[in-house]
Amino acid sequence: MSGRPPAILALEDGRIFRGEAFGAITETTGEVVFNTAMTGYQEVLSDPSYCGQIVTFTYPLLGNYGVNDEDWESDRLRAQGVVCREVCETPSNWRSTGRLQDLLESRGVPGICGIDTRALTRHLRDQGVMRGCLSAVELDPDLLVDRARRSPAMLGLALADLVTCTEPYWWSEAGPAESVPPGDERRPLAVVMDFGVKYNILRRLRAEGFRVHVVPARTPANEILALDPAGVVLSNGPGDPEPLDFAIRTAVALAREVPTLGICLGHQLLGLAYGGTTRKLKFGHHGVNHPVVERSTGRIEVTSQNHGFTVEPDSLPQAELELTHFSANDGTLEGMVHRQLPVLSCQYHPEASAGPHDARPWFRVFAGMVEARRKGAVAAAARGR
Repeated sequence: MSGRPPAILALEDGRIFRGEAFGAITETTGEVVFNTAMTGYQEVLSDPSYCGQIVTFTYPLLGNYGVNDEDWESDRLRAQGVVCREVCETPSNWRSTGRLQDLLESRGVPGICGIDTRALTRHLRDQGVMRGCLSAVELDPDLLVDRARRSPAMLGLALADLVTCTEPYWWSEAGPAESVPPGDERRPLAVVMDFGVKYNILRRLRAEGFRVHVVPARTPANEILALDPAGVVLSNGPGDPEPLDFAIRTAVALAREVPTLGICLGHQLLGLAYGGTTRKLKFGHHGVNHPVVERSTGRIEVTSQNHGFTVEPDSLPQAELELTHFSANDGTLEGMVHRQLPVLSCQYHPEASAGPHDARPWFRVFAGMVEARRKGAVAAAARGR
Protein backbone atom coordinates (compact mmCIF):
# COMPACT_ATOMS: atom_id res chain seq x y z
CA MET A 1 0.00 0.00 0.00
CA SER A 2 1.26 3.47 -0.89
CA GLY A 3 -0.44 5.26 1.99
CA ARG A 4 -1.76 7.92 -0.37
CA PRO A 5 -5.36 9.12 0.04
CA PRO A 6 -7.91 8.22 -2.64
CA ALA A 7 -8.67 10.63 -5.48
CA ILE A 8 -11.09 10.78 -8.38
CA LEU A 9 -10.90 12.29 -11.85
CA ALA A 10 -14.44 12.87 -13.15
CA LEU A 11 -15.11 13.88 -16.76
CA GLU A 12 -18.06 15.92 -17.94
CA ASP A 13 -19.43 12.97 -19.93
CA GLY A 14 -19.74 10.96 -16.71
CA ARG A 15 -16.61 8.82 -17.06
CA ILE A 16 -14.91 8.24 -13.70
CA PHE A 17 -11.28 7.32 -12.98
CA ARG A 18 -10.35 6.33 -9.43
CA GLY A 19 -6.78 6.53 -8.19
CA GLU A 20 -4.54 7.93 -5.48
CA ALA A 21 -3.73 11.54 -4.68
CA PHE A 22 -0.26 13.05 -4.81
CA GLY A 23 0.88 16.63 -4.64
CA ALA A 24 -1.60 19.04 -3.04
CA ILE A 25 -4.64 17.43 -1.40
CA THR A 26 -7.23 19.68 -2.95
CA GLU A 27 -9.68 19.93 -5.84
CA THR A 28 -9.44 21.52 -9.26
CA THR A 29 -11.25 21.73 -12.57
CA GLY A 30 -9.97 22.21 -16.09
CA GLU A 31 -9.88 20.88 -19.61
CA VAL A 32 -8.35 17.39 -19.52
CA VAL A 33 -5.72 16.92 -22.24
CA PHE A 34 -3.03 14.32 -22.89
CA ASN A 35 0.66 14.97 -23.50
CA THR A 36 2.78 12.35 -25.29
CA ALA A 37 6.23 13.51 -24.14
CA MET A 38 8.46 10.98 -22.37
CA THR A 39 10.41 13.68 -20.51
CA GLY A 40 10.05 17.37 -19.71
CA TYR A 41 7.26 17.26 -17.14
CA GLN A 42 8.60 20.28 -15.23
CA GLU A 43 8.76 22.35 -18.41
CA VAL A 44 5.26 21.22 -19.37
CA LEU A 45 3.69 21.98 -16.00
CA SER A 46 5.29 25.45 -15.85
CA ASP A 47 4.34 26.35 -19.44
CA PRO A 48 1.70 29.12 -19.22
CA SER A 49 -0.07 27.64 -22.26
CA TYR A 50 -1.33 24.86 -19.96
CA CYS A 51 -3.26 27.34 -17.80
CA GLY A 52 -6.82 26.03 -17.45
CA GLN A 53 -5.86 22.44 -18.24
CA ILE A 54 -5.39 19.18 -16.34
CA VAL A 55 -2.49 17.39 -18.02
CA THR A 56 -2.49 13.61 -18.50
CA PHE A 57 0.96 12.18 -19.22
CA THR A 58 0.87 9.15 -21.51
CA TYR A 59 4.36 8.03 -20.46
CA PRO A 60 3.67 5.69 -17.53
CA LEU A 61 6.25 6.96 -15.03
CA LEU A 62 6.47 10.54 -13.78
CA GLY A 63 8.99 12.16 -11.47
CA ASN A 64 11.83 9.67 -12.02
CA TYR A 65 14.49 12.37 -12.50
CA GLY A 66 13.07 14.81 -9.96
CA VAL A 67 12.81 18.57 -10.37
CA ASN A 68 15.38 21.37 -10.29
CA ASP A 69 15.78 25.14 -10.32
CA GLU A 70 16.76 25.36 -14.00
CA ASP A 71 13.92 23.75 -15.96
CA TRP A 72 11.21 26.32 -15.29
CA GLU A 73 9.40 27.86 -18.27
CA SER A 74 7.71 30.53 -16.16
CA ASP A 75 7.82 31.67 -12.55
CA ARG A 76 5.28 29.12 -11.29
CA LEU A 77 3.36 25.94 -12.10
CA ARG A 78 0.62 26.75 -14.60
CA ALA A 79 -1.31 23.49 -15.15
CA GLN A 80 -4.42 23.01 -13.03
CA GLY A 81 -3.64 19.37 -12.22
CA VAL A 82 -1.56 16.31 -13.12
CA VAL A 83 -2.62 12.80 -14.12
CA CYS A 84 -0.19 9.88 -14.39
CA ARG A 85 0.02 6.09 -14.13
CA GLU A 86 2.82 5.97 -11.57
CA VAL A 87 4.78 8.60 -9.66
CA CYS A 88 8.38 7.87 -8.64
CA GLU A 89 9.12 8.12 -4.91
CA THR A 90 12.93 8.17 -5.22
CA PRO A 91 14.13 10.26 -8.17
CA SER A 92 17.68 9.86 -9.37
CA ASN A 93 19.49 12.51 -11.38
CA TRP A 94 22.55 14.67 -10.75
CA ARG A 95 20.52 17.83 -11.44
CA SER A 96 17.65 16.91 -9.13
CA THR A 97 16.95 19.15 -6.14
CA GLY A 98 13.66 17.59 -5.07
CA ARG A 99 10.65 15.41 -5.85
CA LEU A 100 7.85 16.30 -8.23
CA GLN A 101 5.15 15.46 -5.70
CA ASP A 102 6.71 17.78 -3.12
CA LEU A 103 6.87 20.59 -5.67
CA LEU A 104 3.20 20.11 -6.55
CA GLU A 105 2.25 20.10 -2.88
CA SER A 106 4.20 23.31 -2.18
CA ARG A 107 2.56 25.06 -5.14
CA GLY A 108 -1.00 23.88 -4.44
CA VAL A 109 -1.35 21.72 -7.56
CA PRO A 110 -3.14 18.36 -7.17
CA GLY A 111 -2.24 15.12 -8.92
CA ILE A 112 -3.78 11.69 -9.33
CA CYS A 113 -1.83 8.50 -10.01
CA GLY A 114 -2.64 4.82 -10.20
CA ILE A 115 -5.22 5.15 -12.96
CA ASP A 116 -5.24 3.59 -16.43
CA THR A 117 -3.86 6.53 -18.39
CA ARG A 118 -3.96 4.49 -21.60
CA ALA A 119 -7.72 4.09 -21.23
CA LEU A 120 -8.11 7.80 -20.40
CA THR A 121 -6.00 8.84 -23.40
CA ARG A 122 -7.96 6.62 -25.77
CA HIS A 123 -11.21 8.03 -24.38
CA LEU A 124 -10.04 11.62 -24.96
CA ARG A 125 -8.73 10.71 -28.40
CA ASP A 126 -12.07 9.16 -29.41
CA GLN A 127 -14.46 11.57 -27.67
CA GLY A 128 -12.32 14.70 -27.68
CA VAL A 129 -10.83 16.64 -24.78
CA MET A 130 -13.38 17.66 -22.18
CA ARG A 131 -13.77 19.36 -18.86
CA GLY A 132 -12.88 17.43 -15.75
CA CYS A 133 -12.78 17.70 -11.97
CA LEU A 134 -9.85 16.20 -10.05
CA SER A 135 -10.43 15.87 -6.32
CA ALA A 136 -8.94 14.28 -3.22
CA VAL A 137 -11.33 16.07 -0.86
CA GLU A 138 -14.70 15.15 -2.40
CA LEU A 139 -15.22 11.54 -3.51
CA ASP A 140 -18.85 11.61 -4.63
CA PRO A 141 -18.63 10.92 -8.39
CA ASP A 142 -21.96 12.58 -9.18
CA LEU A 143 -20.95 15.80 -7.48
CA LEU A 144 -17.60 15.84 -9.28
CA VAL A 145 -19.18 15.23 -12.69
CA ASP A 146 -21.54 18.14 -12.01
CA ARG A 147 -18.61 20.37 -11.03
CA ALA A 148 -16.80 19.40 -14.23
CA ARG A 149 -19.86 20.32 -16.28
CA ARG A 150 -20.19 23.69 -14.55
CA SER A 151 -16.53 24.64 -15.05
CA PRO A 152 -15.62 27.05 -17.89
CA ALA A 153 -15.36 25.58 -21.40
CA MET A 154 -12.15 26.34 -23.28
CA LEU A 155 -14.00 27.46 -26.41
CA GLY A 156 -14.46 31.22 -26.04
CA LEU A 157 -12.25 31.41 -22.94
CA ALA A 158 -9.70 34.26 -22.83
CA LEU A 159 -6.84 33.37 -20.46
CA ALA A 160 -3.97 35.67 -21.48
CA ASP A 161 -4.72 38.15 -18.69
CA LEU A 162 -4.20 35.39 -16.11
CA VAL A 163 -0.66 34.55 -17.22
CA THR A 164 0.83 37.76 -18.61
CA CYS A 165 3.34 39.82 -16.65
CA THR A 166 1.98 42.82 -14.75
CA GLU A 167 4.98 45.05 -15.48
CA PRO A 168 7.53 45.14 -18.32
CA TYR A 169 10.91 43.50 -17.70
CA TRP A 170 14.19 42.77 -19.44
CA TRP A 171 15.65 39.33 -20.02
CA SER A 172 19.22 38.58 -18.99
CA GLU A 173 21.44 35.51 -18.86
CA ALA A 174 20.17 34.95 -15.33
CA GLY A 175 16.49 35.53 -16.11
CA PRO A 176 14.15 38.50 -15.59
CA ALA A 177 15.85 41.83 -14.88
CA GLU A 178 14.65 45.34 -14.00
CA SER A 179 17.05 47.10 -16.36
CA VAL A 180 18.95 46.46 -19.58
CA PRO A 181 21.61 43.79 -18.91
CA PRO A 182 25.16 45.21 -19.02
CA GLY A 183 26.63 44.94 -22.50
CA ASP A 184 23.24 44.55 -24.22
CA GLU A 185 22.82 48.23 -25.11
CA ARG A 186 24.11 47.77 -28.67
CA ARG A 187 21.99 44.72 -29.45
CA PRO A 188 18.86 45.16 -31.61
CA LEU A 189 15.74 45.37 -29.48
CA ALA A 190 13.14 42.58 -29.63
CA VAL A 191 9.92 43.40 -27.81
CA VAL A 192 7.97 40.33 -26.72
CA MET A 193 4.24 40.59 -26.12
CA ASP A 194 3.60 38.29 -23.18
CA PHE A 195 0.43 36.25 -23.68
CA GLY A 196 2.01 33.49 -21.59
CA VAL A 197 5.57 33.46 -22.88
CA LYS A 198 7.89 30.53 -22.18
CA TYR A 199 11.29 31.46 -20.84
CA ASN A 200 13.06 29.50 -23.56
CA ILE A 201 11.65 31.83 -26.22
CA LEU A 202 13.44 34.65 -24.41
CA ARG A 203 16.62 32.57 -24.10
CA ARG A 204 16.60 31.79 -27.83
CA LEU A 205 16.05 35.42 -28.80
CA ARG A 206 18.98 36.48 -26.65
CA ALA A 207 21.09 33.68 -28.17
CA GLU A 208 20.32 35.19 -31.59
CA GLY A 209 21.82 38.50 -30.43
CA PHE A 210 18.74 40.45 -29.34
CA ARG A 211 18.20 42.73 -26.39
CA VAL A 212 14.93 41.32 -25.07
CA HIS A 213 12.17 43.39 -23.46
CA VAL A 214 8.91 41.73 -22.35
CA VAL A 215 5.69 43.74 -22.09
CA PRO A 216 2.21 42.86 -20.76
CA ALA A 217 -0.38 41.48 -23.14
CA ARG A 218 -2.51 44.63 -23.18
CA THR A 219 0.32 47.01 -24.07
CA PRO A 220 -1.00 49.05 -27.03
CA ALA A 221 0.84 49.15 -30.34
CA ASN A 222 1.78 52.83 -30.06
CA GLU A 223 3.60 52.20 -26.76
CA ILE A 224 5.49 49.27 -28.26
CA LEU A 225 6.44 51.25 -31.38
CA ALA A 226 7.58 54.13 -29.15
CA LEU A 227 10.29 51.76 -27.83
CA ASP A 228 11.70 51.67 -31.39
CA PRO A 229 11.94 47.87 -31.59
CA ALA A 230 13.93 46.16 -34.31
CA GLY A 231 11.38 43.35 -34.16
CA VAL A 232 8.35 42.13 -32.22
CA VAL A 233 7.42 38.64 -31.03
CA LEU A 234 3.83 37.63 -30.30
CA SER A 235 4.22 34.86 -27.74
CA ASN A 236 2.50 31.60 -27.01
CA GLY A 237 -0.31 31.49 -24.46
CA PRO A 238 -3.42 29.65 -23.27
CA GLY A 239 -7.08 29.74 -24.23
CA ASP A 240 -9.10 30.66 -27.27
CA PRO A 241 -7.50 33.37 -29.46
CA GLU A 242 -10.76 34.78 -30.87
CA PRO A 243 -11.85 36.70 -27.74
CA LEU A 244 -8.51 38.58 -27.65
CA ASP A 245 -9.72 41.52 -29.73
CA PHE A 246 -7.15 43.87 -28.18
CA ALA A 247 -4.29 41.57 -29.19
CA ILE A 248 -5.59 41.11 -32.73
CA ARG A 249 -5.74 44.90 -33.21
CA THR A 250 -2.21 45.25 -31.85
CA ALA A 251 -0.93 42.48 -34.13
CA VAL A 252 -2.39 44.28 -37.18
CA ALA A 253 -0.69 47.55 -36.25
CA LEU A 254 2.69 46.02 -35.41
CA ALA A 255 2.93 43.79 -38.48
CA ARG A 256 2.62 46.87 -40.70
CA GLU A 257 5.57 48.58 -39.05
CA VAL A 258 8.21 46.12 -37.80
CA PRO A 259 9.41 42.55 -38.43
CA THR A 260 7.04 40.29 -36.51
CA LEU A 261 7.24 36.66 -35.36
CA GLY A 262 4.18 34.86 -34.00
CA ILE A 263 4.54 31.65 -31.98
CA CYS A 264 1.60 29.35 -31.19
CA LEU A 265 -1.10 31.72 -29.86
CA GLY A 266 0.85 34.51 -31.59
CA HIS A 267 0.50 32.59 -34.86
CA GLN A 268 -3.25 32.31 -34.32
CA LEU A 269 -3.51 36.03 -33.56
CA LEU A 270 -1.72 36.87 -36.81
CA GLY A 271 -4.07 34.54 -38.67
CA LEU A 272 -7.05 36.36 -37.19
CA ALA A 273 -5.38 39.72 -37.87
CA TYR A 274 -5.26 38.87 -41.58
CA GLY A 275 -8.93 37.95 -41.66
CA GLY A 276 -8.66 34.22 -40.97
CA THR A 277 -10.73 32.06 -38.65
CA THR A 278 -9.73 29.55 -35.99
CA ARG A 279 -11.20 26.19 -35.04
CA LYS A 280 -10.95 24.12 -31.87
CA LEU A 281 -9.25 20.78 -32.42
CA LYS A 282 -10.81 17.56 -31.18
CA PHE A 283 -7.94 16.67 -28.85
CA GLY A 284 -5.24 19.19 -29.72
CA HIS A 285 -1.52 18.72 -30.21
CA HIS A 286 0.38 18.22 -26.95
CA GLY A 287 3.81 16.61 -26.98
CA VAL A 288 7.36 16.74 -28.33
CA ASN A 289 7.14 14.27 -31.22
CA HIS A 290 4.84 15.96 -33.75
CA PRO A 291 6.07 15.82 -37.37
CA VAL A 292 5.66 18.94 -39.50
CA VAL A 293 6.19 19.15 -43.27
CA GLU A 294 7.65 22.19 -45.00
CA ARG A 295 5.56 22.40 -48.15
CA SER A 296 8.21 23.79 -50.52
CA THR A 297 10.93 21.23 -49.73
CA GLY A 298 9.17 18.25 -48.17
CA ARG A 299 11.55 18.57 -45.22
CA ILE A 300 10.27 17.10 -41.95
CA GLU A 301 10.73 18.75 -38.56
CA VAL A 302 9.95 16.82 -35.37
CA THR A 303 8.47 19.47 -33.13
CA SER A 304 7.25 20.40 -29.67
CA GLN A 305 3.58 21.39 -29.70
CA ASN A 306 0.94 22.54 -27.25
CA HIS A 307 -2.24 23.97 -28.72
CA GLY A 308 -5.94 23.22 -28.89
CA PHE A 309 -6.88 25.64 -31.70
CA THR A 310 -5.81 25.92 -35.33
CA VAL A 311 -6.05 28.57 -38.05
CA GLU A 312 -8.15 27.42 -41.01
CA PRO A 313 -5.96 27.63 -44.16
CA ASP A 314 -8.86 28.32 -46.54
CA SER A 315 -9.86 31.37 -44.51
CA LEU A 316 -6.55 33.16 -45.10
CA PRO A 317 -5.74 35.57 -47.96
CA GLN A 318 -3.15 33.46 -49.78
CA ALA A 319 -2.32 36.31 -52.13
CA GLU A 320 -0.78 37.94 -49.04
CA LEU A 321 0.31 34.92 -47.01
CA GLU A 322 2.34 31.92 -48.11
CA LEU A 323 1.29 28.85 -46.12
CA THR A 324 4.59 27.09 -45.53
CA HIS A 325 4.23 24.30 -42.96
CA PHE A 326 1.58 21.65 -42.26
CA SER A 327 1.12 18.88 -39.70
CA ALA A 328 2.05 15.45 -41.06
CA ASN A 329 -0.52 13.93 -38.70
CA ASP A 330 -3.72 15.81 -39.51
CA GLY A 331 -2.81 18.39 -42.18
CA THR A 332 -3.49 21.45 -40.00
CA LEU A 333 -1.62 24.67 -40.71
CA GLU A 334 1.68 24.99 -38.82
CA GLY A 335 3.48 27.95 -40.41
CA MET A 336 3.10 30.93 -42.71
CA VAL A 337 5.10 33.87 -44.10
CA HIS A 338 3.85 37.18 -45.47
CA ARG A 339 4.68 37.57 -49.17
CA GLN A 340 5.72 41.25 -48.92
CA LEU A 341 6.26 42.13 -45.26
CA PRO A 342 8.83 40.68 -42.80
CA VAL A 343 6.14 38.75 -40.93
CA LEU A 344 6.19 35.02 -40.17
CA SER A 345 4.60 32.65 -37.68
CA CYS A 346 4.59 29.04 -36.58
CA GLN A 347 1.92 27.11 -34.70
CA TYR A 348 4.43 24.90 -32.90
CA HIS A 349 7.25 25.78 -30.48
CA PRO A 350 10.63 26.49 -32.13
CA GLU A 351 12.15 27.06 -28.68
CA ALA A 352 11.10 23.49 -27.65
CA SER A 353 11.96 22.98 -23.94
CA ALA A 354 11.03 20.23 -23.67
CA GLY A 355 11.51 18.82 -27.14
CA PRO A 356 13.80 18.49 -30.15
CA HIS A 357 15.68 21.40 -31.69
CA ASP A 358 14.63 20.88 -35.33
CA ALA A 359 12.63 24.13 -35.40
CA ARG A 360 15.23 26.53 -33.98
CA PRO A 361 15.93 28.01 -37.45
CA TRP A 362 12.69 30.03 -37.09
CA PHE A 363 14.58 32.33 -34.72
CA ARG A 364 17.46 32.64 -37.17
CA VAL A 365 15.07 33.53 -40.00
CA PHE A 366 13.45 36.17 -37.80
CA ALA A 367 16.88 37.57 -36.87
CA GLY A 368 17.76 37.64 -40.58
CA MET A 369 14.59 39.61 -41.36
CA VAL A 370 15.46 42.11 -38.64
CA GLU A 371 19.01 42.48 -39.93
CA ALA A 372 17.85 42.92 -43.53
CA ARG A 373 15.38 45.59 -42.41
CA ARG A 374 18.09 47.36 -40.41
CA LYS A 375 20.55 47.34 -43.31
CA GLY A 376 17.83 48.63 -45.62
CA ALA A 377 17.12 51.51 -43.25
CA VAL A 378 20.83 52.37 -43.00
CA ALA A 379 21.20 52.31 -46.77
CA ALA A 380 18.14 54.51 -47.21
CA ALA A 381 19.48 57.00 -44.70
CA ALA A 382 22.82 57.07 -46.50
CA ARG A 383 21.09 57.76 -49.83
CA GLY A 384 19.11 60.55 -48.15
CA ARG A 385 22.37 62.27 -47.17
